[in-house]
Amino acid sequence: MKIYNKLVRDKIPEIIAADNGCTCSTRIMSDKEYLETLNQKMQEELNEYLESGEVEELADLEEVLRAILDVKKVSYDEFEKIRNSKVEKRGAFKKKIFLENVKDANEL
Repeated sequence: MKIYNKLVRDKIPEIIAADNGCTCSTRIMSDKEYLETLNQKMQEELNEYLESGEVEELADLEEVLRAILDVKKVSYDEFEKIRNSKVEKRGAFKKKIFLENVKDANEL
């Protein structure tokens, strides 16, 4: 028996049973535990992306993001509005600007 104790995608127990003939023990988390686990999963997926650089890992990050939005009852459209508002006010990251330092007016 292998112990996992981790959040998995919805179809994973079915896939394990079909591929390996194994049985899984699962449970449904409370909303509070689910959000905490999603936050941990976000970090896990980010680390996997940083290690591999693979776009597939970004897809996993997006899936976790969407699950977090769902728990927080924020639609993806609402989220896009928030994102677009920040882009309008502060810009995006397209110009590749790296801020090195800022001098106060009295330092000039």
